[in-house]
Amino acid sequence: MQAFFYKLLSPRTTFPHDITEAEAVVMRDHAQYWKERIASGLIVHALGPVFDPAGAFGIAVLEVEDQAQAHALARNDPAILSGCGFRYELHPMPRGVMHSP
Repeated sequence: MQAFFYKLLSPRTTFPHDITEAEAVVMRDHAQYWKERIASGLIVHALGPVFDPAGAFGIAVLEVEDQAQAHALARNDPAILSGCGFRYELHPMPRGVMHSP
């Protein structure tokens, strides 16, 4: 297993303070997507929004088989698929994630 830092980048620096109705639906779908992945056994050590003064973003620390699986999860995130301007970054965490068995 390999660990990755997934960063969901907002469509603009003022998001989510000026979230549109369409974006709110996308965010509900985004949350449901990750809840379903976790329920099916995906190891996620951290997941949620970060309110950086420079612009909010979302994070997840994932434990997956390889980088291809991490990219597949990111590319299939409803936020990315929405066409609303969300983007993502994916960064390997070569030392892994420490957690209790």
